[in-house]
Amino acid sequence: MQVIVLGSAAGGGVPQWNCRCPVCRLAWSGDPRVEPRTQSSIAVSAGGGAWVLLNASPDLRAQISETPALHPRSGDRDSPIRAVVLTNGDVDHIAGLLSLRESQPFDVYGTADTLGLIRENQVFDVVSPAFVGRHTAEFGVPFSPATGLEMEFFTVPGKVPLWREDASLVIGEESGSTVGVTVKANGRRLVYVPGCAAVTPALRERIAGADLLFFDGTLYRDDEMIAAGVGTKTGARMGHLSMAGDGGTVELLKDVPVERRVFIHINNTNPALIDGSQERRAVEAAGWTLARDGMEFSL
Repeated sequence: MQVIVLGSAAGGGVPQWNCRCPVCRLAWSGDPRVEPRTQSSIAVSAGGGAWVLLNASPDLRAQISETPALHPRSGDRDSPIRAVVLTNGDVDHIAGLLSLRESQPFDVYGTADTLGLIRENQVFDVVSPAFVGRHTAEFGVPFSPATGLEMEFFTVPGKVPLWREDASLVIGEESGSTVGVTVKANGRRLVYVPGCAAVTPALRERIAGADLLFFDGTLYRDDEMIAAGVGTKTGARMGHLSMAGDGGTVELLKDVPVERRVFIHINNTNPALIDGSQERRAVEAAGWTLARDGMEFSL
């Protein structure tokens, strides 16, 4: 299985277009300690030139341009992208579908909740159903979006997308609004969880034994956006675990056996983005890697 990180940041990317938090200031100044990052998505392949995207970020057009494996190869119109698999209806995970509207055949897979959000929003009709199939994937039922790849959705504690929040909001519920994906090929297993509000026994069991884990790395500390003066919400309020602390991901998953563990969906305020920082050193000492755009894995 081949894996390419197309984008590694949370919504807004790094630097975010209107942000001057400490991390973004370094990025704007060209400081080499902070690598620019686009919004999160990965591409996977079992070989043969066919690729599947896990989420389609608003930066997808640029990500394809920067990834030779996803370039057209023959004829007048062509793409090696066979499918897009969606883990939720967040803008930073679905808006890229609008960049794939040029009558190119591929398939979209999601839960009933996520595909329902797309169906309700007529702007996504530009991704013509005449060319693009929409497939509802059920929990616990494997599906194959491309030859040699077997995927399966599983529930993850989360919440509805920001743009669908209302007075009935529940954070940490397990429903079709936020899911993880297992990807199997050639006897190897990838687990992809770009958004997560809590670690449950079922989630630990799902992750255990993975050859490669991509996990929600949005914030380092729960209150970092407030401390940086660029937001009013904690990570918990946004439906994201933090990396550090007694209730953080590093602590909660430290005894779960995983061959390689990588944080993805990293917010621009996260100090672990600064190479050499105390936070980066702590994450790496705990056995984690921070995803960066263009990173490749071979399983």
